Amino acid sequence: MNKTYIPKEISWLSFNERVLQEAENKDVPLIERFRFLGIYSNNLDEYFRVRVATLRRLSQLGSKSQNVLGYSPKATLKKVNEIVLEQNARFEKAYTGLIQELLKHNIHIVNEKELNPEQSEFVRNYFLKEVRNRLMPFLFDKDSDFHNLTDDAIYLAISLSRKNDEKQKYALLEVPTDVLPRFVVLPETDENKYLMFLEDIIRFGLKDIFFIFDFDEIRAYTIKLTRDAELELTDDIAESYIEKISRSIQQRKHGNPVRFIYDREMPKDMLKMLTRLLNFGADDTLIPGDRYHNFKDFMKFPQFGKKKFYYEPFRHIPHKDIPSGKSILSAINKKDIMLFFPYHPFEHFIDLLREASIDPYVISIQITLYRLARNSSVINALLNAVRNGKKVTTIVELQARFDEEANILWGNKLMDEGVKVIYGVPGLKVHAKLCLITRSKNNILHRYAAVGTGNFNEDTARIYTDHLLLTADKKITNDVFKAFNFFNVNYRKDRYYHLILSPFYLRNRITQLIENEIKNAAAGKKSFIYIKLNNLTDPEIINLLYEASRAGVTVRLIVRGMFSVVTGTKNLSENIKAIGIVDRFLEHSRFMIFCNDGNEECFISSADLMTRNIEHRIEVTCPVYDKTLKNELKEIFEIQWSDNVKARKLDPALANKFVKPGKKPLLRSQVEVYSYVMRTSGKCPDK
Repeated sequence: MNKTYIPKEISWLSFNERVLQEAENKDVPLIERFRFLGIYSNNLDEYFRVRVATLRRLSQLGSKSQNVLGYSPKATLKKVNEIVLEQNARFEKAYTGLIQELLKHNIHIVNEKELNPEQSEFVRNYFLKEVRNRLMPFLFDKDSDFHNLTDDAIYLAISLSRKNDEKQKYALLEVPTDVLPRFVVLPETDENKYLMFLEDIIRFGLKDIFFIFDFDEIRAYTIKLTRDAELELTDDIAESYIEKISRSIQQRKHGNPVRFIYDREMPKDMLKMLTRLLNFGADDTLIPGDRYHNFKDFMKFPQFGKKKFYYEPFRHIPHKDIPSGKSILSAINKKDIMLFFPYHPFEHFIDLLREASIDPYVISIQITLYRLARNSSVINALLNAVRNGKKVTTIVELQARFDEEANILWGNKLMDEGVKVIYGVPGLKVHAKLCLITRSKNNILHRYAAVGTGNFNEDTARIYTDHLLLTADKKITNDVFKAFNFFNVNYRKDRYYHLILSPFYLRNRITQLIENEIKNAAAGKKSFIYIKLNNLTDPEIINLLYEASRAGVTVRLIVRGMFSVVTGTKNLSENIKAIGIVDRFLEHSRFMIFCNDGNEECFISSADLMTRNIEHRIEVTCPVYDKTLKNELKEIFEIQWSDNVKARKLDPALANKFVKPGKKPLLRSQVEVYSYVMRTSGKCPDK
C-alpha cells in the first residue's frame, strides 16, 4: 500500500464505518439507529454498483490498471472484501442488539411461524388482498438464464421438495418492495406492537402460490444481487445524447454482477447452482447473511409513537436579512445573503423563484438542475415563470447517477411547457449549482445570482448541510452570466475574473492558493489552509498539501467521505490534521479558507477535490467577498473543528477514533451550529 496515499475505495469504507458507528451508538435514539443501518446499507449498495464495479473492470486491464489508479485494483478488491465481511459481522451484531432493544419496549418483529391465530388471519387476508397478485415466480434449473434478475431487489430462492424423495424444484420470486411496504404493522395486543417483513408474509402464503405442485416442503431463502451500474455511453454520433442515456439505463439493468448476498442457511447445492448461474467466481464478493437483506428499507422504518425513539423535531430559523412577506430581490440588492441549509429554510429559495416568476420586470431565469425533489417546487416555480411570459432556461444533467430517468422525465415536462432545456455539456458532467435571474427596469439590466454547494432540491435540503450565496454583486453575476452563455454555446470560453470553473481553472487556482501559503510560511508569516469537503482524493492536490505541511503551513481538513491523505506523518504531513463528522445531518457543504497573510480568501464550491471534479465536470467555485459572511464561514469551521462528540480523527490507520473531549465541555457541532445560526439571526425558529 502506498504510504503517501490511501486508496479512495478503502477510505470510503472507513466513512461508511462511521455511519455504522452511529447505528451502534447507544446515545443515538433507537429508531434513528435503525435508520443509520438503512443509510449504511444504502451506501454500500451504491458503493458496489459503482466503486467495486469500476475496480473489477480496471483489474481486467492487467498491469495497465496500476498506471490508471496508482495502486493495484486486484489487491484493493481483496482488501475491500475483507473489510466488508468484517463490517457485515458488526452490522448483524448491531441489528440483533436493536431487535432486543425493541423487545424491551414491547415492539416485536415476528416471522410467519410466530403468529397467533388473530395475526394469522390478518396476514392471510393481507396476503390474499395485497400481495398474492403481485407475485410472479419463475422456476429455474442448472441451465437457466439469470440475465433478467433485477439489480438491487431482493428475491426469495425457493426449494420445493417431498419427504423421502430426492427430486426437487427450484424457483425465484421477487419481493415486490417497489409497490408494497417492506414492513407491515400487525394488530396490537394489549401493550404490544407487532411488525412483519413483507418476505415473511410471502413465506406464509407460499403454499398458495405453488398449489399446483404436489410438494409438502417449501423453503425460502433471501438473496440479493448487485450489478455494475456505471453507464456505458457509446460514441455513436448519429444517436442523440438523450437516447444514449436511455439505452444505457436499460443496459445497467443487465450489468455484470458485482456482489451476491445470501441467507447462510441456504443448502450448499442450491448456493452453488445460483452462483454458477450468476457467473460468480472464487474472487468475487459473496456475503453470507442472516434471514433478511436490503436493510436500506430501514430508512423508512415505521413510526412508533415514543418521542425518545427519535431526534427532537427540527425547526428552521428564518434568515435575518430576508424579511417575511417582503421582496427577496430587494434584500439581495442591499447585501449578499448566505443561506445555510437545513438551519435556514429552503423555502427562502422557493420564495425567490416565485417572486421572480411574477415580478413584471424579470425577463429571464436560468438554472442548473442536477437532482430534484420528488415533487419539486423548483420545477413548479419555473413552470409558473414560463406561464407569466418569462424566458426560462434549464441545464438538466442527464448523467446524475441513479437520477437519469427522473431527469429525462423532468426535462420532457419542462419542454412540454415551453422551457428551454439544455441536456448538459457533451463529454462533461454539469455539477455546478447556479441560478441567474435577470431583471430589466427602465432599460437597465439587473442580475441576481444564486451559487451553491448543493442541489436545488427541497427534499435533501432538509437533511444535507449546504451553503447558498444570493448576490447582486456584478463581479459574481457577470461571471455567472458568462457560465450560462457557455452552456448555451458549448465550449465558448470567456474570461472569468471571479468565478473559478472546472475543468478550466480550478486546478491552477487551488495550486496558486496553496503555493501562496507555502511562500508565506517560508517568509515566517502566518499561514493556514482550512478546507471542508465531502471527498479529497486528487493526488496532485494531496502532494501540494504535503509540501505545505513540510513548509510549516497549518492545514485543517474536515472531510465527510473519501479521504486519501495520510495525516500526521513525520517529514510528510506533521502539520495536517483531519476530522470527519457523521451526525443527524449529512455534512455536504464545501468551503475553503486561505490565510493569505491575514487578508483571508474564502470560497464556497460545488466541487470536491477529486480528479473527476477538477478535470471532468463543470463545477463552480465562488469567492465570498462580504466580510460578515467570510467571518461566519470561519466561525462555522471553528465550531465544527471543535466537535468532540460526533467528530472522528482521520488518521493513516483508518481507526475512526472519536475526538476525545478531555477537560473541554462536550461540543456537538451540529447542535452548536444551530445555536450559532439562531444567535446571529436574532430570530425564533419556525413553528
